[in-house]
Amino acid sequence: MIRVLVADDHAVVRQGLRTYLELQEDVKVVAEAADGEETVAAAERSAPDVVLLDLAMPRLDGVAALAQLRERAPAARVIVLTSFGEDDRLFAALRAGAAGFLLKDTEPPDIVRAIRSAHAGHSPLSPATATRVVEELTRGGRPRAADLLTPRELDVLRLIARGRSNKRIALELGVAEKTVKTHVGHVLSKLGLSDRTQAALYAVREGLDSRS
Repeated sequence: MIRVLVADDHAVVRQGLRTYLELQEDVKVVAEAADGEETVAAAERSAPDVVLLDLAMPRLDGVAALAQLRERAPAARVIVLTSFGEDDRLFAALRAGAAGFLLKDTEPPDIVRAIRSAHAGHSPLSPATATRVVEELTRGGRPRAADLLTPRELDVLRLIARGRSNKRIALELGVAEKTVKTHVGHVLSKLGLSDRTQAALYAVREGLDSRS
């Protein structure tokens, strides 16, 4: 059973999501929150697997809430709910560790698929959101890894560029090999790459293979 926390400042949105999600055999809504502070508190209390997080919320916005969620509910995978008018927050949320992005007009079945995908360790992006992100980041060339990846994902990308295996990366970073595999998957997904070879070439072009 996938435990979900729904965080949005509009009650009608929360109720709509809860109603649909509770129709799924493998999804359970364990909590709701109407602002960022409630979201963090609810995540600590209910230990969700996935958080559906609105970016524009009172008291503590989604980006700030994301940063606190990483510290106080690190096991939760966060899918950001966004609109096209919040592009600046999109990039900040990526750096803060968001696992995925959905537009608020995403169809309910696609939201369920995204929840399952995030729970499985992937990074779901609605097609329109992915296109918008890439368009913004590639104005002057290609996407910048620093705009898309978390600090730990950047560490993993640098070590991929140096030819390290997942096992070696795990040893160097002091984490489990399974964790490294998850980070590699996020790197490939966020950068739109298909394999480690492409990731290594990308890192070299970005100058991320430096040992300094």
